[in-house]
Amino acid sequence: MKILHTADWHIGKRLQDFQRLQEQRDVLTEIVQVADREDVDLVLVAGDLFDTFNPDPQAEDLLYSTLKRLTRGGRRTVVAIAGNHDNPDRIEAQDHFGRECGIIFAGFPQTEVQAHELSCEAKLLHAAPGFIELKLPRHNSPVRLILTPYANENRMRSYFGMTSLDDELRQSLKGHWETLADTYMDKKGINLLVAHLFMMKRGGIQPEESDDERSILQIGGASMVYTDMIPPQVQYVALGHLHRYQEMDGGPCPIIYSSSPLAYSFAEADQQKYVVLIEAVPKKAVTVTPIPLKTGKRLLRPKFKQVTEAVDWLTQNPNCYAEITLQTTTYLTSEERRQLQQAHTSLVTIIPDVRDVEKEEEETIPAIDLTQSIETLFTSYFKNRNKGQEPNGRLQQLFKEILATESE
Repeated sequence: MKILHTADWHIGKRLQDFQRLQEQRDVLTEIVQVADREDVDLVLVAGDLFDTFNPDPQAEDLLYSTLKRLTRGGRRTVVAIAGNHDNPDRIEAQDHFGRECGIIFAGFPQTEVQAHELSCEAKLLHAAPGFIELKLPRHNSPVRLILTPYANENRMRSYFGMTSLDDELRQSLKGHWETLADTYMDKKGINLLVAHLFMMKRGGIQPEESDDERSILQIGGASMVYTDMIPPQVQYVALGHLHRYQEMDGGPCPIIYSSSPLAYSFAEADQQKYVVLIEAVPKKAVTVTPIPLKTGKRLLRPKFKQVTEAVDWLTQNPNCYAEITLQTTTYLTSEERRQLQQAHTSLVTIIPDVRDVEKEEEETIPAIDLTQSIETLFTSYFKNRNKGQEPNGRLQQLFKEILATESE
């Protein structure tokens, strides 16, 4: 079975004053083309379909027309969940439209998809709060999906009967996943989890997050969840929320953020964007292939010391959004700003870095004389770090004792 994983479309999102709806049309068309070229059986869209709770009509039209195109006339099933930028009620309000096209929407972590005949060749075999089991055409084995759209702390407490935050949320969510996996996920089918969450390895390094998404961890947002919470029956976890492609460690299977289809902030400058192709059979590890997307302007943030250098670069790189930093001894004049703006149609920001450039260039770091004794080198280092102050006798004695210890 072939499955395509994508997320974080953010339809309707702007880059400051720049409208990007046409870029979104183009890249979503590319995603449809990938799905058709690879002849996938199922498409997973892991949240943040829109950029706001109240998208404009053009954004709505683009979302629903794209999802319908992805179904390939009802021959392919699409599952789409809500993210933290989506209004979950608005997403689920399209259930009737979805039934007619073969699209399944889930807005809440305990949404129970109503039993119905899909208007396509797929069949809904079982449904429970936060779970569906599907029989897809061309495949005898069913596909099971645990669906966990984004929900903030308050909503999680109401769903799982929680009285506190963080650890109890994680335990409740882990228990919910385990119950569904133990009840419905045996080795006779393909078992997946689709979620819009901030997930990482327990004790690991926190993954990078774009500026626009950091609010998810603020008070009232969602707590961090850990990869070791994933039930062992799950063969692949399709994540949304983080905009850079990355695979998270510490779980029983591939746990992947597919990335957003476009770079949406300069924190994502020059990132390659992807969709993910998964090939799955029951009982075996899945095969994962990231497919790079080619559509959309890059976001670049070069630095310059001369306005003329910046103008030349802007002229030579027209097909991008630019945030330029100019290291200068004075603030930019109106004429210099005019030159920069006229050199590029998509210049987003000009950041003047005002400093005494000539003085900095004259200052040189003295070479280190490694023939000196270690005590002399320590004294020089201490003075450099403490504005010329020399280490006192007690500190020098302590340093000598450490050296003596190390030599033993």
